[in-house]
Amino acid sequence: MSQIQRPFKVLGIQQIAIGGTSKARLQKLWVQMLGLELTGSFRSERENVDEDICTMGKGPFKVEVDLMEPVDIEKKPAVHATPLNHVGIWIDDLPKAVEWLTAQGVRFAPGGIRKGAAGFDICFLHPKSNDEFPISGEGVLIEMVQAPSEVIEAFAKLAA
Repeated sequence: MSQIQRPFKVLGIQQIAIGGTSKARLQKLWVQMLGLELTGSFRSERENVDEDICTMGKGPFKVEVDLMEPVDIEKKPAVHATPLNHVGIWIDDLPKAVEWLTAQGVRFAPGGIRKGAAGFDICFLHPKSNDEFPISGEGVLIEMVQAPSEVIEAFAKLAA
């Protein structure tokens, strides 16, 4: 298979997001039992999410694990309905990636590029395709995250 030329690079995993009906239960496993560090929290009525931000690893290889429960269990999005809610990937040039992928027929979720819970610019690839955009996450919500310069530099050193 021939290699497609892209104007961006996927550098690595930035985060995984786990949804449930109780952050306390998720914390018991991920923080108390597995030892991840609780580093922050984020709440958004619009996105129906109340999340705790945990981390593992160090420096540019730190991976965020978001433990999420819905603000209102009756509303959407239902962040608890899919236990592995989404996977986040570091992108070296998010605007170029979105522009190029859209032109290739990739479907993005509503909202465009915006600030995410951890302060990075983000956007989401939609888990389902449609007639206009036939390429999707095939059932997986994928968060594309603009990598900060230290992450881009660390991955460049690995590639050298």
